[in-house]
Amino acid sequence: MQSVNPFSGEVIKYYPEYSSEEVNTIIYQVDAAFQQWKITGFEHRALLMKNLQARLLEKKVELAGIMVAEMGKVLREALGEIEKCATVCAFYADKAASFLKNEDIQTEAMESYISYQPIGTVLAVMPWNFPFWQVFRFLAPALMAGNTGVLKHASNVPGCALAIEQLVHDAGFPENVFRTLMIGSSSVKAVIENPLIKAVTLTGSTPSGKAVASAAGSMLKKSVLELGGSDPYLILEDADVEKAARLCVTSRLLNAGQSCIGAKRFIVADKIYDSFEAEFIRLMSQASYGDPLASQTTIGPLARPDLRDELHRQVEDSRGMGAAVLLGGFIPEGEGAFYPPTVLGNVVPGMPAYHEELFGPVAVLFRFKSEEEAIRIANDTVFGLGAAVFTADPEKGKQLAEKGLEAGCVFVNDFVKSDPRLPFGGIKESGYGRELSMVGIREFVNIKAIVVKE
Repeated sequence: MQSVNPFSGEVIKYYPEYSSEEVNTIIYQVDAAFQQWKITGFEHRALLMKNLQARLLEKKVELAGIMVAEMGKVLREALGEIEKCATVCAFYADKAASFLKNEDIQTEAMESYISYQPIGTVLAVMPWNFPFWQVFRFLAPALMAGNTGVLKHASNVPGCALAIEQLVHDAGFPENVFRTLMIGSSSVKAVIENPLIKAVTLTGSTPSGKAVASAAGSMLKKSVLELGGSDPYLILEDADVEKAARLCVTSRLLNAGQSCIGAKRFIVADKIYDSFEAEFIRLMSQASYGDPLASQTTIGPLARPDLRDELHRQVEDSRGMGAAVLLGGFIPEGEGAFYPPTVLGNVVPGMPAYHEELFGPVAVLFRFKSEEEAIRIANDTVFGLGAAVFTADPEKGKQLAEKGLEAGCVFVNDFVKSDPRLPFGGIKESGYGRELSMVGIREFVNIKAIVVKE
């Protein structure tokens, strides 16, 4: 295994892959740690989680630098990601005990209640695009619930994976409560089949999610999947065009467009379409790509050259079928896996840009003449992760969010983002289950009914 800097193309470091014997030994050790960890109190777990929060903030510059080097995230965003990880640690340190406290239920028995108990070791299969945040939004609730965890991280961010393991250890958690498995994707099925693994969570592509769900299902193990997205943003005719365009561009270019909940399809009312398109293209064209460590850089390189090439294929195939390239749409000369901010119009069913997730800084603009048409276009996708509505009428936005748009989360007059206080996840081929909030910490516990009679 190796990590390669997508800006310079240089190999950062080679890492030996663990053998099946090493993997099984680690899983055994983590299960042994669970037997003690599960009986610790919330107060002790919270103390260690607050230590972890402090370590993240103390080392955020160093940790952000690992992200920049391994997957090309601009430094400003990398620092923000580490800070967000610290936030989720603090959130669950403060809230886990109340989220998982016993709940009394009135029955004819002397006493009846619901108890939330940890289930054991959970396997986390995580992607490279938010290499710390994706892990911590699993790690914090899982450990606070009394579970233990093993991490199979993306193969191009091994430095991030090992850094997370070291952070947990340095925060004072027992030695084997959380471990990293340095393995490739082909080894995941065998890990899921290990009887000491009790559940699995995956953030990644829809094909990867289906493979993991199949393996977990065959073993009757719980799984939570957060998969791809092609988020639609509706811009109604009463929307503030400048504000909507600014927020839409921010969402589309975050992390160089490599975000499952990044805005990807912009469905604009006919009356304001021309003004929105002009402002949207103006803002997209102002973005600068280059050295992710440079303060003036808006977007860094894509994480790997093959990802850039696949994105360009989607654009070229759509162009060949009649899509209009309104901005960008080319591979820049020089080093680095860069792709410029790109805007497509005249996109219709049958084109890759209509049906497929565009995992990079490529936006698709649509025009609508009626609310029904807007909803039809928005929901005409296999995905259902996030969506947004921009309107001067918040009540109208709420109505469309609740009753119209098929997604796990919908934001009105803002772009979609994850928040520890709110459940996060999707429907359709964007996955199932939820992370974050009270809902997320209850995904991997035994919801146990207790009935007591005299």
